Amino acid sequence: MESLAPNIFTYNMQETIAFYKLLGFGIAMSVPENTEEDLVWVMMTNGNVTIMFQTMESLGETLPEVSRTDGGSLLLYINLKSIRSFYESLKDKVKVISGLDVTFYGATEFSILDNNNYVLTFAEHE
Repeated sequence: MESLAPNIFTYNMQETIAFYKLLGFGIAMSVPENTEEDLVWVMMTNGNVTIMFQTMESLGETLPEVSRTDGGSLLLYINLKSIRSFYESLKDKVKVISGLDVTFYGATEFSILDNNNYVLTFAEHE
């Protein structure tokens, strides 16, 4: 295996793109290509982190097993550098559900909710 990129489902692609751009992500690929209108799938990257987003409607009947309410039971754990400055730049722009804290295993972490109610935990192992 070489990598893992979650494919997260959204009901509002434009809100999702805007939210993740706020976190520093950029669009790497999309369907359809070369437009930000009527997108059904987007791959966004920030450094070595890749997350894909897909509209629920685009699945049609292809994968009926994929059904959920917003958020589901998923937490994305994202390692980064300079967590304190990243936190300061975001804390008033997103819903913080757990502020900066040093864990028992030595990581500095904080958690937010994205626009689809997924939990994103950011960590720096200093």
